[in-house]
Amino acid sequence: MTVSLLLGPLLRHVGETTATVWVETDAPCHVRIRVDGDVTATAATFTVHGHHYAVCEIEGLPPGAALPYEVHLDDDRVWPEPHSAFPPSVVRTVDPQAPTRLLYGSCRTPTGDAPEGVVRYGPDMLRATARRLVGEPVDGNLLLLLIGDQVYADEVQEPMRAFLSQARSAAPDDGAPEDEVVHYDEYAELYRQAWSDPQVRWLLSTVPTLMVFDDHDVRDDWNTSAAWRSAMDARPWWRARVTNGLGAYWVYQHVGNLSPAQRDKDPLWARVHEARGDAAEAVDDLALRAHEDPSSYRWSHQHDVGPVRILMADTRCARSLDEEAPGDGSRSILGAEGHEWLDERLTGGPDHVVVASTVPVLLPPAVQYLEAWNEAVCAGAWGRAARGPAERLRQALDLEHWGAFQYSLRRLAAGVGELARGERGPAPATVLLLSGDVHFSYLARARGLGGSEGAGRVTQLVSSPLCNQLPVKLRRLARLSISAPFRLAGRVLTGLARVPRSGLRWHLEGRPYFGNTIGEVSFDGRSAEALWYHHPDGGPDALPKVQSRASV
Repeated sequence: MTVSLLLGPLLRHVGETTATVWVETDAPCHVRIRVDGDVTATAATFTVHGHHYAVCEIEGLPPGAALPYEVHLDDDRVWPEPHSAFPPSVVRTVDPQAPTRLLYGSCRTPTGDAPEGVVRYGPDMLRATARRLVGEPVDGNLLLLLIGDQVYADEVQEPMRAFLSQARSAAPDDGAPEDEVVHYDEYAELYRQAWSDPQVRWLLSTVPTLMVFDDHDVRDDWNTSAAWRSAMDARPWWRARVTNGLGAYWVYQHVGNLSPAQRDKDPLWARVHEARGDAAEAVDDLALRAHEDPSSYRWSHQHDVGPVRILMADTRCARSLDEEAPGDGSRSILGAEGHEWLDERLTGGPDHVVVASTVPVLLPPAVQYLEAWNEAVCAGAWGRAARGPAERLRQALDLEHWGAFQYSLRRLAAGVGELARGERGPAPATVLLLSGDVHFSYLARARGLGGSEGAGRVTQLVSSPLCNQLPVKLRRLARLSISAPFRLAGRVLTGLARVPRSGLRWHLEGRPYFGNTIGEVSFDGRSAEALWYHHPDGGPDALPKVQSRASV
């Protein structure tokens, strides 16, 4: 029987001499990667809930290489596909002396740029980026950071709704929402639909990609608060949902983030390969344990690309949610272990330090004030009677970014300030906070953290969404949140709730952009430039254009 390639190849973690290729197949087999007709890597597939995967680690590659590769399943070549319209996929290794570019974005609903999809969600910037890179030479290091909502498990499109209806028609009714993903097979289909588009598939096969989850990868507002979590835990299908969501995330996204050394130390990786037959039990055990005890597994990961340090932070699963004492770290967006992990890596030496947080650290000030006020009132600043209405407001308005975790915001501001001033070693030229989530894009410059001439610049860069534009009514509300009266009102509210100031000051530069975008940051020596690409012309074949640029 001939084995077929269901999904992939995805080019994931790359080093100076190594590259990781991830695939999903429709049956067990041996996967072989041939690079430039010579270098090979072979891996046997492993099985999770009846689905088959392989992670192939290619070693012995030259630094700074871009070499074409093929995928063979047993004895059959399955990639590149015959008569493909795209250039050969290549493995790209890191050149520590070369300039580096980071593409980044979040929040993507796959539509294939169908006319009805473009009207509601806008043009797909991953597809547009693939078209751009087909004809654009790539010099130096290029990485793609997908920083949240790679899939929408709770807002599924018609093809996924049809799959759910058919899959559940013959199964016992377990109370699962009819229009939300709950089971592992459903997650597998959700990823297949998200990444099977030919343009996106080619892009992910040839640009090294790092990923981290946000809420929709599991469910909207995931871990917003203790009250939200308690309400979800009471639903009979939630345990299966969060177990399968995190398990599928480990398989489809997280395992490819790891270097060979990190993968060898990963406790689940060892169990998966030691399993005889299906490794579902091992994956489910880790996923459920990570949900119940966030300190039991680390989803954050670090990558050094020459003089650029990239820190991909888990701001969802790791959260501590105790409302009773939010100022002592019991309520935290990273959790105790997450803060320690980040603090240990905010050290001098690199020319640039990039912290990828799916939710923005620096929001428009009025929203930041509102979140700080809301956290204080939920904790009892205005008495017990106000806590319930404040919690309902928090969930209705999604008040759950860094501004709603003041302990975490102050701790991060202190660490970033010390780093920028050179108190943790030689100061980097820039400290960049890359984020998505909010469905509009902007640049915010922090003030007062550097403290001296020559200290590192601290800048928040937000690029969102890749393909899920805000409806017009919500854009109007977002614009209001940026206005001076709302900012003043927010400052008054935080004063009335006695919220301590963080010492962090910032301002938005220019106007936010509300269309679909993909961000890019280019590093060359100690200089850095930020660009945002958009898709002004529409149509399935249009190329993206630079919407704005700024020196950072």
